[in-house]
Amino acid sequence: MPISFHCECCKQKIKAPDAAGGKWGSCPYCKHRCYIPLPKSDDEPELKLAPIDEGEETKIGMMMNQTYALTRELLHEKDVPAEPAGIGGDKAVDEKAVIKMCILYLRQMADAELDGAEKSIAKMKIYKRTALRVLSSMARAEKPEPELSDIPDKILQGLIHDAEAKLSS
Repeated sequence: MPISFHCECCKQKIKAPDAAGGKWGSCPYCKHRCYIPLPKSDDEPELKLAPIDEGEETKIGMMMNQTYALTRELLHEKDVPAEPAGIGGDKAVDEKAVIKMCILYLRQMADAELDGAEKSIAKMKIYKRTALRVLSSMARAEKPEPELSDIPDKILQGLIHDAEAKLSS
């Protein structure tokens, strides 16, 4: 008995011989390359499927909306984070605050907000050693920070190297 299936592209019904199952072929209507499914065997048990839990899907949707809103809020943050409190006179700093400064600077540069970027780099110069270490870590990372993931990798690398040069001078 021939195998019947629908083309993924044009949705036309296609028939293929049993021997063609598990192989690739071209649709006779649109010439799209289609995978020909294996014929169903008689001894194959029926796959039991469970219905989708609507409550769980709603919960996941709400969490995704919250994540999206937080990401947008972070990406549109214009102010330079407040200067972290130093301990004594040695300018000790919370590394998370410096990471935020670096991300903000790179985001401002990518968005061509040059005035804000100049203010951010001035703040970063206060914590030069920590900022250089953070930028170096960002340059070596396989994946960029989520706030910077929309910036093409080569451009982001250039912005990081530019920031390192500005901090080193």
